[in-house]
Amino acid sequence: MFCFSDATGEALGALLRPGNATHNDIADQLGVLDQAISGLPEAIAAGHRPGDDPGLVRRALQVRADSAGGTPGLARGFRARNVGFAVVARTNAQIQGAICAAIDQPGRWFAARDQSGEEREGAEVTELTDLVDLSAWPVGTRLIVRREPLHPGAQTSLLPDLEHRYWGHYTDATDPDPVDLDVHMRAHAHVEDHIRRLKSAGLERFPFTDLDANRAWLGLVCFADALVRWFQLLCLSGVLAKAEPKTLRWAFWHTPARIVRRSRRQIVRILDGWPSTEAILDAYRRVTLII
Repeated sequence: MFCFSDATGEALGALLRPGNATHNDIADQLGVLDQAISGLPEAIAAGHRPGDDPGLVRRALQVRADSAGGTPGLARGFRARNVGFAVVARTNAQIQGAICAAIDQPGRWFAARDQSGEEREGAEVTELTDLVDLSAWPVGTRLIVRREPLHPGAQTSLLPDLEHRYWGHYTDATDPDPVDLDVHMRAHAHVEDHIRRLKSAGLERFPFTDLDANRAWLGLVCFADALVRWFQLLCLSGVLAKAEPKTLRWAFWHTPARIVRRSRRQIVRILDGWPSTEAILDAYRRVTLII
């Protein structure tokens, strides 16, 4: 179980659980969130600990989560920490009834947009807050639903339908435009990139038979990934600033080179003709500026 910073991609919180742990354990989920908040700078974390006065908040935080986080109890835990939320909705009879009631209402659906701001062909978004009972959820919770043409391999839909796939999320965001909220929630897919990067850095296999030892391994993988991620953010540019670990491994870490110290200078000697020489030298210049 992970909690990532969307801005940097680093794992702020991580928990390796036993194989028989349930997928939507609220205590574990809030534990990972608290771990993530404790790792934030104080100017950002202020007011976001359990029971904090909302007046202490200096920087707004929001949690995005998949359907494992789509429960009223977890949303109340977010609210107790003065943290906003956007969590994937699970299908139930009430949501199915709301979609059926709104499915042909004129002026109810609006053209969906992708992450670049362009309209998504055939996809539409609506808000169904007025058609569902959200009394179990924190005050201000809304239900946003998107529909798009059914395609082969489509994931589970909120409503069985032969023409469209329906997908939705709960949020307490105050943005009045449901289309903007849908675009923002779909950016949650970034976590797949972060998890893939961790797997490439050693998370794909746990080397021990002891749970605690594997938890230590998980921590080391996350620490190493955070160091590499911040190196990319601070010292690299262009494609390499977002490169996967395998690319960095062959472009940087495996570079045949030496650092020579002479006359109070440091000289970086790289194999002649190495393709990423300029990028390495530029990164080294930035490192020296930071130091």
